[in-house]
Amino acid sequence: MLNKRNNRFKVSDTILLFGELSLILLACHLGYLAGTQLGLALTLNAEWQLGYVFVFTCGSMLSSLSLGLYDQKLRETNTGIIKRLVLTQLFNFALLELLVFNLSPQMSPGWLTLLLSSLLAVVLVAAFRALFQYHDISQLSRRRVLILGSGERAAIIEKRMRRTVDRRYFELVGFVHIPGDKPGYIPDEKLITLDFQNDLFTFAEENNIDQLVIACDERRNMLPVDLLFKCKTRGIDVTDILDFIESETGQIAVNLIYPSWVIYSNGLSISQRFRTSLDYRLNVILALITLLLAWPIMLITALCIYLEDGRKTGAPILYRQIRVGFDGKPFQIIKFRSMRQDAEKNGAQWATTNDSRVTKVGHFIRKYRIDELPQLFNVLKGEMGFVGPRPERPEFVSQLTKDIPYYAQRHNVRPGLTGWAQLKYPYGASAEDAMEKLKFDLYYIKHRSLLLDLTILIRTVEIVIFGKGR
Repeated sequence: MLNKRNNRFKVSDTILLFGELSLILLACHLGYLAGTQLGLALTLNAEWQLGYVFVFTCGSMLSSLSLGLYDQKLRETNTGIIKRLVLTQLFNFALLELLVFNLSPQMSPGWLTLLLSSLLAVVLVAAFRALFQYHDISQLSRRRVLILGSGERAAIIEKRMRRTVDRRYFELVGFVHIPGDKPGYIPDEKLITLDFQNDLFTFAEENNIDQLVIACDERRNMLPVDLLFKCKTRGIDVTDILDFIESETGQIAVNLIYPSWVIYSNGLSISQRFRTSLDYRLNVILALITLLLAWPIMLITALCIYLEDGRKTGAPILYRQIRVGFDGKPFQIIKFRSMRQDAEKNGAQWATTNDSRVTKVGHFIRKYRIDELPQLFNVLKGEMGFVGPRPERPEFVSQLTKDIPYYAQRHNVRPGLTGWAQLKYPYGASAEDAMEKLKFDLYYIKHRSLLLDLTILIRTVEIVIFGKGR
């Protein structure tokens, strides 16, 4: 069985990915052939035809990823999916016409042919998505999971993964009571009566169990180690609740962490000197490119802030605030001012979703993250990176560190303009939200890599376009 934690092979995802890849290739080829027959296409030799198909397909797939079409937790109606597919091809059209074909005009078949290929791609992929959803292909990847535990720890799975989308890749068979579990956490109808000390392996075999999750409240001398070993050697995955939650949700359950897990868990250790040096160079290059592209937006934003209230009150356009950065060291973050100048006359306070202190211009630039653009200068100074936990204010950090275990660990990496928590969790404005975001921040710190950073950067496009998160 192929049940190895985060590297778990998901058949349905593979079908979706390669199915759409094949259809986009087909749409591109058919669009070119149709354009040729209709006299719309510029004639390309075989080499440039291949290049056109390649860049069209890569651009389409990259745009699809950036708009969240391959997000495992995507919850959209058919109309929402079609909207994203149309935006995907619009982005791809702009990318090819404005950049790629200007650099390599020999590869361009003409904008009408490109438009025809894009329309075909939307139709074919939309039909494939509808077919995929109608037949629920995701069932091919679904595992049968048995939870060993029925107390407080096991209840976290029941509470956090009760929706269908949260159980896309597994079918929860039930919970087995283990002596020492706290009562009253799992409904009786979901409990399985089982002599686990003698019949665990037999039950797992007879009920086609793919994975056992250890989630009991008291482990010492309670678990049948011999039977668990037998299950594992027969292809049944045995995993801890921490690793299960991490794999299925992309977060680390902070309230379940114990010190030995932190020390011995895979991940969390990186070549800090190498990563710090490489990250800084890459971040500087990205920051300079972004500044080159975004300076007109920044100039317009500054003008709008000045005209709204800066001209009359003399309020500054930029806003500087102390935040806690790498190794817990404070630094001054730079943002476009999105609130009134007297927003904190009563002291530091959490920003809220519909904060009355936010100006009209501020509401817009906060929704689409434009207020964050001046932080590119923090990146150039080495105080921040593009990807990492969002830096918080010292007033809040001191209290959150006392209230939330392992909160200070998020300062072991450089803070970022965007992060894993911003992709996975909506706008947060409380200590409870900080706790939830920490779970994603710790997951990022554990699995931090250039590939994950690139994925987060691409996926951030979805957050900006649809005005999600914060």
